[in-house]
Amino acid sequence: MPRILIVEDNEDVRKNIVEFLELKKFKTDNTDDGLKALGLTLVNSYDLILLDVMIPGLDGISVCEQLKKRMDSTPIIFLSAKDTVEDRINGLTVGADDYIVKPFSLSELLLRINAVLRRTKKELSPFLTIGPLKLNAETKQVFRDDKEIRVNPTGFKILQFLMSKSPNIVSREELEKEIWGFNRVASDALRAQIHLLRQLVDKPFERELIHTRQGFGWSIKAEEQDAGEN
Repeated sequence: MPRILIVEDNEDVRKNIVEFLELKKFKTDNTDDGLKALGLTLVNSYDLILLDVMIPGLDGISVCEQLKKRMDSTPIIFLSAKDTVEDRINGLTVGADDYIVKPFSLSELLLRINAVLRRTKKELSPFLTIGPLKLNAETKQVFRDDKEIRVNPTGFKILQFLMSKSPNIVSREELEKEIWGFNRVASDALRAQIHLLRQLVDKPFERELIHTRQGFGWSIKAEEQDAGEN
């Protein structure tokens, strides 16, 4: 079920989009503020962002620029009453995947959403690299600084998912759904797996790659990604 963040300051428009997309079986979060939207992208992973251009806190163009600066590849569709060719070019130039001029029909919006999701949908890459950490999904091998690390099958899946979302934070709910499906697991099962991964991936080395954000979840970040956020 794709998860979409809707950023729109017109309450009626926002509610209509939320209700329509949830009827179409999308999972949604929504806000009316650009700064709040950036905060939500730090603690959740989205398949798509619907982003109004003229919003309080931080305008949509600046939100898009900030996301691209931190290497967030979540596809973005701008929603805007600004309808000149220059406005559209500017929106696409800063990194949006599509630009829809208001007013628009919800059926058109759905077509645009599905088109962008088809273009950008990616399976988990079989080859992932985060700094010194490398994962090969085909051979089920993990290396750090060219030293092989032996992890159990569940730990491998967790590591692959965290690396695929790097540098974003992944919540407990997202990890449990990805690894165990919809069946709720024992409350300490995931924490135990993360602890074991830390012992294998981080403890023998100088720098930690697995990070905990208390109350939010976990992320894997390399030194250069940390530096890029400052």
